[in-house]
Amino acid sequence: MKNDLKIIPVSHVFENINYLVPIYQRNFAWNETQIVQLIEDIDSSIDDSNKNYFLGNLIVNQKDNNIFEVIDGQQRLTTLYLLEKYLEIVFAKEALRFEAREKSNRTLSYVSDRSNHEIIEELSSPEILNGFQVIDNYFKNKNIDRNSFSEKLKRVFLIRVQVPQNIDLNHYFEIMNTRGEQLELHEIVKAKLLEVLESDHEKNVAALIWEKCSDMNSYVQMNFDVNTRRSIFTDDWSNLYQSITNFDSIKSKIFTANESIDKKTLIGILSENKLLNVSTTQFEDENERFESIISFPNFLLQVNAVLRKLGEEDASLDDKHFLSNLSWTWSTSEKAKDYLFHLLKCRVLFDQYVLKREFARDYKDMGKWSLQRLEKYRDNKKNSDKPKYVGTFGDEDNDNKKLRTLQSCLRITYTSPKTMHWISVIISTLLEDRAVEIIPMLESYCKKKIVDSDYTKAYGFGFERIVFTYLDYLIYRDGYSYNGNEIIPPLQDDWQFQFRSSIEHFHPQHPVEGEFWKPDDLNSFGNLALITVSGNSKFSNLPPAGKINSYPSIINQSLKLRIMEKMTRLGDGKWTVEKASKHKNDMFDILRN
Repeated sequence: MKNDLKIIPVSHVFENINYLVPIYQRNFAWNETQIVQLIEDIDSSIDDSNKNYFLGNLIVNQKDNNIFEVIDGQQRLTTLYLLEKYLEIVFAKEALRFEAREKSNRTLSYVSDRSNHEIIEELSSPEILNGFQVIDNYFKNKNIDRNSFSEKLKRVFLIRVQVPQNIDLNHYFEIMNTRGEQLELHEIVKAKLLEVLESDHEKNVAALIWEKCSDMNSYVQMNFDVNTRRSIFTDDWSNLYQSITNFDSIKSKIFTANESIDKKTLIGILSENKLLNVSTTQFEDENERFESIISFPNFLLQVNAVLRKLGEEDASLDDKHFLSNLSWTWSTSEKAKDYLFHLLKCRVLFDQYVLKREFARDYKDMGKWSLQRLEKYRDNKKNSDKPKYVGTFGDEDNDNKKLRTLQSCLRITYTSPKTMHWISVIISTLLEDRAVEIIPMLESYCKKKIVDSDYTKAYGFGFERIVFTYLDYLIYRDGYSYNGNEIIPPLQDDWQFQFRSSIEHFHPQHPVEGEFWKPDDLNSFGNLALITVSGNSKFSNLPPAGKINSYPSIINQSLKLRIMEKMTRLGDGKWTVEKASKHKNDMFDILRN
């Protein structure tokens, strides 16, 4: 059986090709965060004429001449379809179709040719329409040149993998759905690490550490069976025992099965149908409670950056250099063991001191930012030990609120995993000193970003996101008073950061009513706020009063915007150039101080 692999520039992926998304695939489901991140990854990765960027794999099954059934990668492929239609790259509108989903196909046809007809909302796919609107809003808000971006797509590549013609697709889908992901580069790293270890026992312990750390969506302690948990973690489950100082000390406390690994080939190790991302914990209700802010491959790069003391200038978190960044780890058995030990140690620190999304109770559907540590409690009624999650610095402690909000500020600002250097800053600092005060350290990190942005000289869309997000954190931390009246109380419990990427002109650039402001006033920091792309679209060209009255939930996305709302209501009930100027000076004073 032949397994065909073809490297295709994204600009030509739909050229003379028809892709069919089969009915058993879920519909398009990417939201604003995922779409914007894809665009930003492409935009930031192509910065000179000699640089290429690989976007990932597209797994297909050839049905007929130039007709491919999409097995894996359809979310990315659909987003690329919408993006290229927005950029007016020419290819047939039938290049992507959904099997037996007329609403989806009708909407794809609409975005292919929007000039000749409108689409009835009830007969359209809201997910695809929203995806196209996100792209449209992003390009307009960021003032990105379409032609330049289209040129970049010529140097962005997909690897299209055609499965063997006679493969049992039902079995293939069963494996893929069980694993939850394709074979990836991080599995090659696992194989390389196991290859250099000397004994069966070492290989089995290494495989165990790898497997348990790979489940990022639960606390790592809970991924181990009860006996192993008792052997390597403290009585309260919160940390590794102090006696666990290296790989060999873990090896001495863990008894693994006698299955031999060292005789397996690299391909054999990669082909094992193990559940890399499914927890083996006995507490099944915990499996879907938490969601990590980074994936396991990203975490591997974070640990690498920590151990090698790499700064942001080294591009150490860029997965384009994944294998080369980690190649030192399998150069000797001692280095492999040192990396595996620190993989587990850093994972314990990550779970305890880096925020997650939590889906529980009132936030079961939408989730909330969560900064908690795990500890054990005894259920005397059931005569068993169970996990308990409490605030890292105490459930109601102000420091816990500050650190959680500060980290979520950074999370929504640096959305691409390759820019999340603040995580390795936290872990590397804690490795050296667990007593360090993390909040002042991260605040200093943000202050440097603010200063480096040269915000006092910025204009309009030229302000970096961190200026808006860190300002909102400072307002959250300290509160804000205007003319002696408290507008924002400090540490307000009901406010959390949302993913925001769109700079909003509170007084609109093209008002439907009222005066036109001069460009300097319009693009001054005092007239700007950071909100979601969808919120920007709803605000459109409404006057400030209309935005306040019609969309209070969007106003609440930004504490800066809430101050602007309160100032608008004062006096004549209007948002004026004078108010915007005073607001800019007040906000700059907060940032300076």
